[in-house]
Amino acid sequence: MSFAGKVWRLLVGIKDALVLVFMLLFFVALFSILSARPSPGQVQNGALLLELDGYVVEERSEIDPIEALLSREAPVGEFPARELIQALDAAADDDRIKAVVFDLSRFLGGGQVHLQAIGEAIDQVRAAKKPVLVYAFGYGDDGMMLAAHASEVWVDPMGGAIIAGPGGAHLYYADLLKKLKVNARVYRVGTYKSAVEPYMLNAMSDEARENYAALYGALWEEWQANVVKARPGLKIDLATGDPAGWVDASKGDLAKAALAAGMVDKLGSRVDFGDRVAELVGDDPWDDRPGAYAATNLAPYVADSAPSKKGKAIGVVTIAGEIVDGDAGPGVAGGDRIAQLLDDALDDDLAALVVRVDSPGGSVPASEEIRRAILRHKKTGIPIAVSMGNLAASGGYWVSTPGDRIFAQPETITGSIGVFGVVPTFEGTAGELGVNSDGYRTTPLSGQPDLIGGFPPEVDRILQSSVENTYARFLGLVSKTRKMPVEQVDRIAQGRVWDGGSARQLGLVDQFGGVDDALAWAAQKAGLKDGEWHAKYLGVASNDYDSLLRRFIRSDDGQATAGADLFGMVARQQGQLKARLAQDLDRLIGIRSVQAYCLECPQQAPARTRSGSGAVLLQALGALLRN
Repeated sequence: MSFAGKVWRLLVGIKDALVLVFMLLFFVALFSILSARPSPGQVQNGALLLELDGYVVEERSEIDPIEALLSREAPVGEFPARELIQALDAAADDDRIKAVVFDLSRFLGGGQVHLQAIGEAIDQVRAAKKPVLVYAFGYGDDGMMLAAHASEVWVDPMGGAIIAGPGGAHLYYADLLKKLKVNARVYRVGTYKSAVEPYMLNAMSDEARENYAALYGALWEEWQANVVKARPGLKIDLATGDPAGWVDASKGDLAKAALAAGMVDKLGSRVDFGDRVAELVGDDPWDDRPGAYAATNLAPYVADSAPSKKGKAIGVVTIAGEIVDGDAGPGVAGGDRIAQLLDDALDDDLAALVVRVDSPGGSVPASEEIRRAILRHKKTGIPIAVSMGNLAASGGYWVSTPGDRIFAQPETITGSIGVFGVVPTFEGTAGELGVNSDGYRTTPLSGQPDLIGGFPPEVDRILQSSVENTYARFLGLVSKTRKMPVEQVDRIAQGRVWDGGSARQLGLVDQFGGVDDALAWAAQKAGLKDGEWHAKYLGVASNDYDSLLRRFIRSDDGQATAGADLFGMVARQQGQLKARLAQDLDRLIGIRSVQAYCLECPQQAPARTRSGSGAVLLQALGALLRN
């Protein structure tokens, strides 16, 4: 029996080894397939099909293919606004493209600046006498903002559309921290710097409410103006003034309610919609399924319509996502990574530099590292333009200060010139558990920071003084570059967040315009005419397998696969709530530098950071509170 057992164990070991080998070969083969570059040869006569299964973003985040394949959660789709605009601009003049089709069935949103820019590109397609058709099971605010520019808007008869407007609730943890006897030590400067309020209060402060009312009021006015201009027949008052009565009038049929409010043009299934597109562009020669039509997808079309690289290069560096220490990103603005990109470009003989910012801020040291790298380009004598996207607040404004000219849009969220730090100590929690801290100290700072025993007054004073000093530096940067007295900057700072229109009036922004306007200004300042320059985006683009990998793996977390009706929207919100809790807790307990971060800025996509400590603590807190 002993010999037989050894043979059996040997066979089992060989079997396990073969399984591992085959799994490795499978993933290598899969990696090779997914790494295939989109081919311009895939472009065919018909429609340009834009299936936006995820978020519109400034910069696509990088994913680890093996980690994504082995994990239980798939990355959510991300579509850089620049690629969508490039494709739409090319489609307007491309005889192969007979129509543009948007499938927004699983569209999760994007910032107002991005969506407005895409809407303007749609208008150019329509101006070229080409139809633009949109289909979705359900439309929210962001989907409606895109669809308003289309020539035909379709919705499934079982679907509908809802306009909610900006705003919502934040979570506040003061009572929870009190119950857990956690001392959230907050150090901040700025009357309106509300990023730390969730750890101090149980409700929004009057100052924060005032700031939110002004900011969201301006964004809401811009949203309505843009959508009504694009779709004059839309009855916003009907859909938002008494939404329950509006739905009741259609006996709960959201699709008919949307039709009555002029939000959509036609009700029909996906097959009905496909048949309509086929009437315009022709049948798909390779697909005879109902509703199929000739179409080219985004990736190959972007590869086919790559812009010219003639003439001098104008560098474009992208600062997207939270600004963090280290080399994180793309999709997260790692200070070391971006500074290295800028330093590497010093040898590229750039004619000018455009700094594209779409960030709520973050680490002050990382923001300063990026600012210094931009200044090294400025010392070469080239013009520097800053182009603000959806967000350029707090640390996002810090990195904008070196710009010779700052461009923003009315919907841009900027300002938030304030600084904070938060450090939790657990002396109360430890005492409740019977753990005490004691020892011998040669100075008041010996053994500090002591997260279990707490901080002496000297440490609190030093940390607060450091935050105040950083705030003074922030004011000084803005004062010098915007040519304002420090006292004037202080009055419009204090952590207050501004919409782009207000920021322009206050002198924080020079003029309205997008990245193309910033590039044109930089070219003009560099003495270059049209055709004598091209934009050179600094950094390595996301791997070509990213978009395919996002499609290949289906998420099981409910966010990307939940239905598109109202109950599906609730399911997605449930997943987002978990992420928000983890993010808030991570911001409390994570190891971070002093922060210039804008909590007031609405998130267009799930925040991407490097730390997972918040999720771990969330699980621990859940277990504790159940006891």
